[in-house]
Amino acid sequence: MKPPALYAPDHIRGITIKQPWVTAILHGGKRVENRPRSWAPGWRLLHAAAQTDRAAVRDPLVARTIGGRELPTRGVLGIVRITGCHTDTGEPCSPWAQPDRIHVGLDDVHVLPLPIPCGGQLGPWRVPLPVFEQILVQLPDLAPRLTEAPS
Repeated sequence: MKPPALYAPDHIRGITIKQPWVTAILHGGKRVENRPRSWAPGWRLLHAAAQTDRAAVRDPLVARTIGGRELPTRGVLGIVRITGCHTDTGEPCSPWAQPDRIHVGLDDVHVLPLPIPCGGQLGPWRVPLPVFEQILVQLPDLAPRLTEAPS
């Protein structure tokens, strides 16, 4: 019989995003993620999807932002805090904001020193405990903020 899967605290979730968008968040100041619906505030592990958005790599803003960086896939590359969601009614809130999308605000971006191989999925997903434990080892100063339940 297979033992039950163990997960990180329930308030920690992973989000899967295609490259080069993950790299633009982690290294380029992209603080808006465009989605079809709102996401709850809180900490999210940034997981690079298996596929890369090749058309996005040719976008001038993206190309300048990622500047020849490697674009690893299929792993957790960092962690970010979602601060809220909104739509723009006039001028875009950011050069990264797409019209007719929900803009998920991102803050407290932390890059992992070493990517953690891991599968992902659509929508916020539960993080396997071994992956979460590797996050805590790589970002020990962040551990107290990640392990306490939000109030």
